[in-house]
Amino acid sequence: MINRGRFSLFARSNTEYSMRTVDLVRRSTVIDMLGLLTLDYRKLSAWEADPNRFRQADFLRLRNSGITVFHPAVGYTDGDIYTESRRDIDGWNAFIDAHSGQFQRMERAADFQQVKALGKIGILVGQQNSAHFRTVEDVNRFYDLGQRVSQLTYGGNRIGGGSSDPVDHGLSNYGVSIVGRMNEIGMAVDISHCGDRTTIDAIEASREPVLVTHSNCRALVPGSARCKTDEAIRCLAAKGGVMGITMVRSFVRSTAVSSARVTMEHVLDHIHHLTKLVGVEHAGIGSDVDLDGRDAPVHPAKKFDLDGIDYAEKIYDLTEGLLRRNYSTSDIELILGGNFQRALATIWNS
Repeated sequence: MINRGRFSLFARSNTEYSMRTVDLVRRSTVIDMLGLLTLDYRKLSAWEADPNRFRQADFLRLRNSGITVFHPAVGYTDGDIYTESRRDIDGWNAFIDAHSGQFQRMERAADFQQVKALGKIGILVGQQNSAHFRTVEDVNRFYDLGQRVSQLTYGGNRIGGGSSDPVDHGLSNYGVSIVGRMNEIGMAVDISHCGDRTTIDAIEASREPVLVTHSNCRALVPGSARCKTDEAIRCLAAKGGVMGITMVRSFVRSTAVSSARVTMEHVLDHIHHLTKLVGVEHAGIGSDVDLDGRDAPVHPAKKFDLDGIDYAEKIYDLTEGLLRRNYSTSDIELILGGNFQRALATIWNS
């Protein structure tokens, strides 16, 4: 027998990974700063309502993905956002409590080491819209419920402008107060969906590092307002922030040509651009997808997923690609989760 040092890890896949890749993923605390347990929200609601609906096989599939900590935030934009956000966080708390042997709520820096040592999966509770902060005091109320990250805007709100808004007037005075209170109590400020002016204003207003949990580099996708400019990335890095690179097709490569392939290599291009611009210490992962991808099973009207990828294997594919591009072991460990772990420890004041 010839041991080539490569292994097939997934039963339904013939893809093989190097021993170095497998070792790196398994020993790292991998943090997906926009990682969804499932995009099937009916299934998620069923898991939360009836703990027995979540099976051991579901847990093993999540753990086998290589991801240690998921940040499964959603953005409520219509109706009673306060009530919906409260319901969402209550649902996560009930789910975690019902499966305390498998999951752990991430609330302080020490939790990262603990969740890895215990073989659990960490859930970092957050929201993708801070409109549920009706008053500054609501920041404290949601912190007490376990929320540790909040994206300031999805679309425009009282706090500031969103990337999809025709005009972005920047961070409001109320938004400055919200950022100040988040800094004070140790809740991470996320600016992934903020417009350009609000992005810069929020970084300048914050005393703590600011996060872009899931976005990409506009230098590589010039038409995407959801991707961040080089100016914003430099400002983010100067404050000690970290940016999670996403794997959603339209943020990875311009899709003006519908036949153009968009692959993991293009995701790696964003990491390369980011690290060359501001250093490897500011790069992370925010895939914005679950283990199945976003595309409909048959003839999707719009394609969201990368080509040639099984999203259940994405962390191994990414790591293999980083090794191919000659990133060092220590740098890959930072990208896989070390950078977000460091930033969150600073923000959480612990």
